[in-house]
Amino acid sequence: MKKTSITLAALAASGAAMAQSSLTLFGVADAAVSYYSAKGVYYATPVGSRAPLATPFEVERSLTALSSGGNASSRMGFRGSEDLGGGLAASFWLESGFNQDTGANGIATFVRRSTVSLSGGFGELRLGRDYVPTYWNESVFDPMGAVGVGENLIKTVSGNIATVRGPGSLIAPTDNAIRASNSIGYFLPRNLGGFFGQVMYALPENVDSSNVPGSSTKKGRYYGGRFGYASGPFDAAIAYGESTAADTTTLTAAGVVTGARFSDKLRTINLGASYDFGILKLMGELSQVRDSTSTVTPVRGVAGPAIKENDKYNGAMLGMTIPVGVGMIKASVARVKFDNDLGVVLPGTPDRDASARKLALGYVHNLSKRTALYASVAHVRVKDGQNNPAIMGVYAGGLANVAGGTATSGIAPRSARGYDLGIRHSF
Repeated sequence: MKKTSITLAALAASGAAMAQSSLTLFGVADAAVSYYSAKGVYYATPVGSRAPLATPFEVERSLTALSSGGNASSRMGFRGSEDLGGGLAASFWLESGFNQDTGANGIATFVRRSTVSLSGGFGELRLGRDYVPTYWNESVFDPMGAVGVGENLIKTVSGNIATVRGPGSLIAPTDNAIRASNSIGYFLPRNLGGFFGQVMYALPENVDSSNVPGSSTKKGRYYGGRFGYASGPFDAAIAYGESTAADTTTLTAAGVVTGARFSDKLRTINLGASYDFGILKLMGELSQVRDSTSTVTPVRGVAGPAIKENDKYNGAMLGMTIPVGVGMIKASVARVKFDNDLGVVLPGTPDRDASARKLALGYVHNLSKRTALYASVAHVRVKDGQNNPAIMGVYAGGLANVAGGTATSGIAPRSARGYDLGIRHSF
C-alpha cells in the first residue's frame, strides 16, 4: 500500500518546532458485485429433536448487491508521529470505515481505530479504541483476510456471540470480539529476536452509585493478551481474552438487593500459525469461546447456590495462499462446533448441539502494487441450526441468516453461499 506522507512543518508556520513530525493519509477503496443466498428449513418440533417434520418446507433468501470491502475493508485514516528525542516518540492513529457503494459513515467517526501512544525502548503504551488481541489471530492467519464472503468462519461466529450476548454497543455490536473502546494497551519492543506480544485492558465505564445497592456492574470490561514468535517464513501466536457480557443484580421496588444476580463472561483462547514454503503459504487457527453464565437467586434473604452454564464453541480453520504470476489463489476450510451445556442432562435428552462448516475460495489479480481485481466464493453448511440459530446461523456476506420463531417452531438455518467480484484500490 502506497502512503502519502506530509511533513507538518510544511503545513504550519512554526516549522522549526514541528520539523520532526509527520502525517500520513492512507486508505482503501473496495467495491464488488456480490450475491448472497441463505436457506432454512421450517420445523415444528422441540429444539434438538430429529423426529420427522410434520410440514417441512424450505425457505430461501437471496440478494444481489453492490457491496463494499470484499477483499479489504474500505477505509480512510490519518496517522502521525513526533520524535521526542532520546528514542521516544508520540503517535496517533485515526481510522474510519465507510461503505464504498453508498459513501455512508464518512471520516467523521473513527470507529475502526482511534488511539494515541507513547513508544520507545520500553515498547509502546497505547490508549483508545483498538483491536482486541484475540482478533489478530482470526485475521492474520486467515487467507481471505477476514473480509468478504470467504471470511474466517471462526471470526463470524465470535462476532455473532458478542452481538447476541453483549456488550455490543451503539458503535459496533461486535465490540470486545473485534475492537474495544476505552482500552489501555501495552506492546513489547520490536527488537526481541522475533518474539512479540501485547496486553490490553478496556474499562467498562459504568457509573457506580455507592448509595444505590446493586448499581455496580462490570458489563463491557475486557482484558486479554497475545504473544508469539515470527522469524523468516514462520509465524505463530497464542491469544486469550475475557469480556464481561452481563453483570446485573435484580432489586426489589424498595431498592433492596433480594433479587437474582446474573453474570455472563465470554472467554476466548485461540492459536494461529503460518509457514511460507515459497510455492504456497499454509496457515491455520484453533479457537475456543466459552460462554459462561451464573445466576444466584436469594432465598429468604440468603444467597442460594449458583446455577451455572458453560456453553463452548470449538473452531478450527486451515487455509493456504498460492502465488500465481501477478496473482494469488486463496482457499480455506473451517468448522465450528457448538456444545450446549444445560447443566443436568437427563437420559434420553435430545442432542442440543449445532455445527457449521465453511469452504472458501478466492483469486486476486494484481494490476499494480495498489490496484487489484478479485473474485471470491464461499459455501456454508449448518447442522442442527435450530438449536442455536442466532449464533450458529452463519451466512455469507451481507444477508442476515434465515432463522426465526420460538424454541419449538421457526426456521432452522441450513446453508448459505455467496460470491464477490470486485476491485480494490489502496492509497
